[in-house]
Amino acid sequence: MKTVVFDLDGTLADTSGDLIAAANACFTDMGEGAVLDPAADAGTALRGGRAMLRLGMTRLGRNADDPLIDHYYQPLLEHYARDIDTHTRIYDGAMAAVDDLRVQGYRVAICTNKPERLARDLLTRLGILDRFQAMTGADTLSVRKPDPEHLRETVRRAGGDPAQSCLVGDSDTDRNTARAAGVPSILVTFGPAGGDMAALDPEALLHRYGDLPALVRDLIGAPAR
Repeated sequence: MKTVVFDLDGTLADTSGDLIAAANACFTDMGEGAVLDPAADAGTALRGGRAMLRLGMTRLGRNADDPLIDHYYQPLLEHYARDIDTHTRIYDGAMAAVDDLRVQGYRVAICTNKPERLARDLLTRLGILDRFQAMTGADTLSVRKPDPEHLRETVRRAGGDPAQSCLVGDSDTDRNTARAAGVPSILVTFGPAGGDMAALDPEALLHRYGDLPALVRDLIGAPAR
């Protein structure tokens, strides 16, 4: 079975607003108030909790390896879990493309470096978890992206063949994961770091979700009927 695997944050959904809010809640707990900007710092938000904490610490004149980064990482996850879908939105056309791929006979799955519990909760609240045949998070396995086994095991859990898959993502991590697995990557250009995607030399760029099924057919072929 041919399988299309999606990253979550910045690929299927813009989760940056809720991530920034969680980080700012931590800075408020420190007595500093909101340090990060939801618009200007969206790209950093999609690189994870510690990336946001590091950025905020440098703005406060502290070192990027300040011990408070590790100290506030778990509180950040707790703040995020409480308000995980307040600002998050699914990108236009994303689920229509997912449904189109399934109708055509592709398996579809999610491979994310978000902790599995949070990813599952978010997808459930968005009402789309059951539209995917598998989902793995950062702590589902003993490895995570860019280790190719994270991608390969996601494909296996979806009932597919890892050699007949592709990864849709929004970062160098996704590009490097696909390259290590020996499969094509498709990088989206509409996320916060969209302008940087061409320089990563993916097999394809995705400017709008309506184009995805055709790109997938070109890269890995159509499923057997």
